[in-house]
Amino acid sequence: MWYKLIIFLFLAAILYSLGSGFYFMMKDKGESDRLVRSLTWRIGLSLALFLMLFAAFKLGYIQPNGYSPVRY
Repeated sequence: MWYKLIIFLFLAAILYSLGSGFYFMMKDKGESDRLVRSLTWRIGLSLALFLMLFAAFKLGYIQPNGYSPVRY
């Protein structure tokens, strides 16, 4: 259950970083590097979340549920 909280916190941080990047894009008009830093944080958090999900799958903490919406 703790992994769901970690995933939620990472997704919230990613959305916050995306929102702050949008705010800095509108406010600064290209005069500072806050937009670049914000989007760099977003990419780093997304990559870290992906790697953590991959490691949790490989270690057996999370498992696929077997549901496939595509029927062959």
